[in-house]
Amino acid sequence: MRPASVALHPSSQAHSDTRPVAPPAADDQEHRSHWRDTFASLRVRNYRLYVISQILTNTCGWMQRVAQDWLILSLTGNVAWVGLTVSLQLAPMLVFGLWGGVVADRFDKRKLLMITQSLFALSALTLGTLTLLGAIEPWHVLAAAAFTGLAIVVDNPARQAFVPEVAGRQHLRNAISINSTVFQLGALIGPALAAVGIALVGEGWSFIVNALAGVVAVVLLVMMRASELSAAPAIARTRGQLREGLRYAGDEPVILWSVVLVGFVAITGINLATVLAAYADDVFDIGSAGYGLLNSCLAAGAVAGALASTRRRSLRLRTLVYSAGVLGVLQMVAGMIDSLPLFCVVLVGVGAVTLLYLTGGNTLVQTTVAGTMRGRVMALYILVLFGAQAGSGTLVGWIAHEAGAHVAMIVSGAGPLLGAITVGAVLARKGRLTTRLILRDRPGRGVLYVVPRDSVPAASGSPVPGLLSRGLRDGSRSTHPAERRRRRQSRSGPVRAHARQHADRSRTRRSPLR
Repeated sequence: MRPASVALHPSSQAHSDTRPVAPPAADDQEHRSHWRDTFASLRVRNYRLYVISQILTNTCGWMQRVAQDWLILSLTGNVAWVGLTVSLQLAPMLVFGLWGGVVADRFDKRKLLMITQSLFALSALTLGTLTLLGAIEPWHVLAAAAFTGLAIVVDNPARQAFVPEVAGRQHLRNAISINSTVFQLGALIGPALAAVGIALVGEGWSFIVNALAGVVAVVLLVMMRASELSAAPAIARTRGQLREGLRYAGDEPVILWSVVLVGFVAITGINLATVLAAYADDVFDIGSAGYGLLNSCLAAGAVAGALASTRRRSLRLRTLVYSAGVLGVLQMVAGMIDSLPLFCVVLVGVGAVTLLYLTGGNTLVQTTVAGTMRGRVMALYILVLFGAQAGSGTLVGWIAHEAGAHVAMIVSGAGPLLGAITVGAVLARKGRLTTRLILRDRPGRGVLYVVPRDSVPAASGSPVPGLLSRGLRDGSRSTHPAERRRRRQSRSGPVRAHARQHADRSRTRRSPLR
């Protein structure tokens, strides 16, 4: 399941000379284990400028998101409108998302990001001006969300495909983790700033600040040195490029199952804005400041998860399946809690596992895909991610309005858990894997292990330690006592057999003398 070596699709001549980014070798992984290399990608000047722009736009973008959600809730008094706003912002990905990936592969990604940031700034400035003038209406908020969603169609695949160009292939994993950390730092600081701003001066200034951040982001993109970018070759416009991207994704099992799993997770498990708004308004009655607090708790855990992801040494599809299952269980537990402090603690855990999953999925796809296919493949990944969230916005909002926040939170955990069970079962069947409960001679610290089916002899009730260890440790030499005993017995077996044969021959020669 590891994307150590990924073959390119034979039907594509455009990317025949571009290999996917290989995961770091063992020496690189050992080198990355040092804390000083946690932020290794920041040594690249262009990437430092990019990170600064991301800090500004993500923090101020989260300010606008919280202000937008609270504004529409204040104007309508119905939490379902919050879900509708989120859906309108994400829905364009369902219709135009794949074509956004084609655009990202055809054109200069830095220039595309300049255009999309300008559009974001224009939308925020318009919404902020209407709010400050007291002329804001619910349909204005919905229209701004839809306009922003159209810009996201191109912005997201271009942004994802731009990371390897600005950070370099050797720093790709580290850069993806830092991007996730920056995004979640924005999610941690932005809602808190928005809560203070809403309480002091209202929602309008959050939109104005986000517009200014968009202008600064464009300036920083202009300051980058184009000669230092590791740009993938742009593809010429030909027919069938969209189908080619879909065919490529379908032929790569790592990409295919990562996309399927993220669809299950995103359908209910990621879009918690609607549920948290319902908790702040109906369950805990803590107002806009409390809504910012809940979002900040979620983001605090996400920051911890993103930082932990920079230390990750290996990544497989199995890791994503485990993370999705844990995420679903945590959300269901959160749905049964009535205590605000305990709920905040569980939200931190939900945020951490969510980021470990999202960063892992993004890294696994980015390190597998070929450079000239990155825009289309990432567009497909984001299409499923955002498209599922668009459908869940209205669904979860309706459930929260009709059945309450607790039921909505439990339903939110159903998607990730179902996805982990479904994808895990399919992968286990394709890989001929099974689970075994091992209480004695365990190869690790747990008691439940995923092992190859042929590692369990028919006449034995427990797996052969050597096979089990190899199945779990990717062929590495196990140091477990049971494994060492088995190796010693295998080495001493021929010696003991030869000694017995020698003793038999000696007794035969001495018998006539007796």
